[in-house]
Order: sequence, then C-alpha cells, then structure tokens
Amino acid sequence: MHREEDLLLVAADWKRAGRQVAVATVTATWGSSPRQAGSQMIVDGDGRMLGSVSGGCVEGAVVREAMEIMAEGKPRLLDFGITNEQAWEVGLACGGKLQIYVERVE
Repeated sequence: MHREEDLLLVAADWKRAGRQVAVATVTATWGSSPRQAGSQMIVDGDGRMLGSVSGGCVEGAVVREAMEIMAEGKPRLLDFGITNEQAWEVGLACGGKLQIYVERVE
C-alpha cells in the first residue's frame, strides 16, 4: 500500500509523462467501511490504478467514473453504501457507506 503523499507524487509523475490522471479521495465514511476518510487512489487514462478507496469493493466502479471524469473534466462526488443498489453490484456488502470525490489532475 502506498502512502497518500506517495500517490500524489506518482500522479504528478504520470501527468508530467503526458498521461491523463484522476485522483479519487474518500471524503466520508459511515458504519463498517474498509478505508478511512482521506484514503486515495489514482487512475490513469488507460485505467491503471494505484492505491485504494475501498479495499477492492468499489474500485472498478470508481475507475469507470474516473475515466469519464478525465474525458469531460468535471469532478464528481460518488456515494456507495448498503442502501445503494449499485453497492451490491460492485460488491460493497460490508454494511458501510462511503463517499468518494473524484477529480481530474490538471
């Protein structure tokens, strides 16, 4: 696991190398959540990722959202939780909820 500071340095390196980059940050959690607020993941334009926002539960969905965000440039606040039908689809059956902010690195 990479420290968040290291992830941001890698994101900057990816950007300097000409890659599109998005950063996903857990902004809030409720109940049994696999990662704490402040946890981060970076994604490049090819869908490669580093870090974690949920221990594997919702990373795939976050990567899909990040790809759209990199294309259009508009950040999004994503919600995942036990009451959200999508959470079951992506595997967040732990009973917790989390909110993730995803933005393109400019």
